[in-house]
Amino acid sequence: MILAGPTGSEAAPAFIEVRDVQVTYGQGGAEPVQALADINIGVPEGAFVSLVGPSGCGKSTLLRAVGDMIAPSAGTITIAGTPASQMRREARIGLVSQAPNLMPWLRIADNVALLHELAAKRTGRPAPDVAALLQLVGLEGFGAKRPAQLSGGMQSRAALARALALDPDVLLMDEPFAALDEITRDRMGIELMRIHARFRKTVLFVTHSLAEAVFLSDAIVLMTPRPGRIARVITVDLPRPRLPEMRLTDAFARMVAELNRELYRMMA
Repeated sequence: MILAGPTGSEAAPAFIEVRDVQVTYGQGGAEPVQALADINIGVPEGAFVSLVGPSGCGKSTLLRAVGDMIAPSAGTITIAGTPASQMRREARIGLVSQAPNLMPWLRIADNVALLHELAAKRTGRPAPDVAALLQLVGLEGFGAKRPAQLSGGMQSRAALARALALDPDVLLMDEPFAALDEITRDRMGIELMRIHARFRKTVLFVTHSLAEAVFLSDAIVLMTPRPGRIARVITVDLPRPRLPEMRLTDAFARMVAELNRELYRMMA
């Protein structure tokens, strides 16, 4: 199943390929739990794809498997034809999670550079322009601050800059804005779209917000209750660039309602 890419074309070749993937936790124990079953998707390079579904359906598990943070019980995952494990070792996968996980004793500039500095010992990549990254995410002038001196939204910006400092091929985002208030969350979504349009990283984005998924994505993967399977893939054919007022359009409302109906049908 090849998802729609950033141009809306379903003929785009797959950049991330997930083939026959299953994940079972507690194998060999008394009560193993199957989190994912028979996952097959192909994500084109540069696409922004959201994973949505009921709590516990395996969205984050699939994200972690793509990032080689957990190993599939069966199946294979490749990125640009390379095993996900090798991509992780080469620091070509960036991760932004719900908690910013900034080091409280480090300045923001040092937090942004930290992962690259650790990876550079293996990759030999040149140092990122931290000042440019801080400017990119709207934190110009805050590089000398400590995390405790920043708001939640600003800490999320710093976490995004830290992931981008790796110059990754793939950006994995696991509910990165869930802890933010609605206004800040909407603003972060707009900033993320701006950055995605500039760098065209391939993004997998986990969210519980259907409106957020529609607003950000080229395609949405709807997953079933556990064990997670792909129930449906919905191409988001709304034009880009997407401005905040798009949320008020009939087309946007219809797409969110369609996702809601699919979820209710699955849960019935």
